Order: sequence, then structure tokens, then C-alpha cells
Amino acid sequence: MSADAAAAALDVARFDARQNARHEDLAGDERGPAELGEWGRIAQLLADAPPGTVYDPETDDVVRAELAADAAAAAAREAELREAMRIAARADELQAVRELGTLDQAEPRIGDEAVRDELTRRAGGYVQADVDAWLARALAAHLGHYRDQAAREEAVGLLTPPVLAHAALLAELVRLVPGTDIGQLAFAARLATTEPEATAALAAHLTHARPEVH
Repeated sequence: MSADAAAAALDVARFDARQNARHEDLAGDERGPAELGEWGRIAQLLADAPPGTVYDPETDDVVRAELAADAAAAAAREAELREAMRIAARADELQAVRELGTLDQAEPRIGDEAVRDELTRRAGGYVQADVDAWLARALAAHLGHYRDQAAREEAVGLLTPPVLAHAALLAELVRLVPGTDIGQLAFAARLATTEPEATAALAAHLTHARPEVH
């Protein structure tokens, strides 16, 4: 596109903008001002260039940046869609395991914190006590992906205070009484659910308790 063609296109865009301004239903349309601004930019680009310069969008840094941004946004949307599908499939899997009564036998995987949120959403926002207890026990016993310390540290920002308090109390009780069956500590879940802050404080206190104190 030559400088003259760009100037002509700019004049057309200006005319369209004036016409649209007269119509209330078109006055708020953002496409017109955006088109006018783009033609103005191209016309100015050619006006500043040496005579005879032809505009080529493939060499326009602004256009190339916009295309790159669009591609990145599309890739991000695709990644979000894939993650949403993964979460939904895992939620279906855990729901099936729950119905079989074997949730305690499953090991948590990376991303199950988001799956917990999905199951809660499906339940209308109600806390899924069995799922929370499963995650707390796994976190306390370092099962599944919680074998990795980085995953345990990341869980602090992904799980709710009651789940974290439950896991912390379980870990300390098992440490103080070696050989304790976590399944016998159901009271810890009730404490964490009703008083998460107090439960977390108790777990922190037990952390400093002497090993021989039971």
C-alpha cells in the first residue's frame, strides 16, 4: 500500500467515524475508532518514511506484535481448556471411586487441589468432607504427589485452612504416637472443621512438644 492509498483509506475512516457519530446505536462501537486509529498510524508511518515506501503489514512491528499476542492468547485459551477438561475427567474419576467407597485407597495427583474445588462446585458450594479428609490424610502422610516437599509447600496456597489444619494435626499426632492409625483420628477432622485456627495452633504447639510426651 502506497502513502496515497493509506491517506485515502484514512479519509474514508474519518468519514465513517463522523457518520457513525450521528447514530446513537453506532456511537459506542469501538471498531470505528480502532480502525480510524490504525489507518492514522499507517498513514503517519508512510509519511515519515522515504518517498516511494510501500506499506507491508508483514514488516510492521506493531502488526507482528499483535499477531504474536493473539497467538499467545489462543495458546493460553487452549491450555486452559485442556486443563479444565483434565480437571473434569479427574473429578469424574474421584466421584466414581467415592461411590465405590474406596477413596481412601486412591493416591492424590498433581492438580487434585483444583479437582477438590471442582467437586465442591458440583455440590453447590458445599464442602465435601470425605474429599477434604482424604487430602488431609495424604498431605500428613506424604502420599501421592505430596511425597515431594515442593508439592506440600504449594498445597499451603491451594487448600483451605481446615484441610491444612487437619493435615498438620494428623502429622503431629502420628509423630508423637508412632504407629498410630490415622483412621483412628477422625476427631482431628471435626476439630479442624469447626476451629481451624485453634487446630493449626495446637499442631504448631505439638511440633515443639517433647517426643516422649504422649
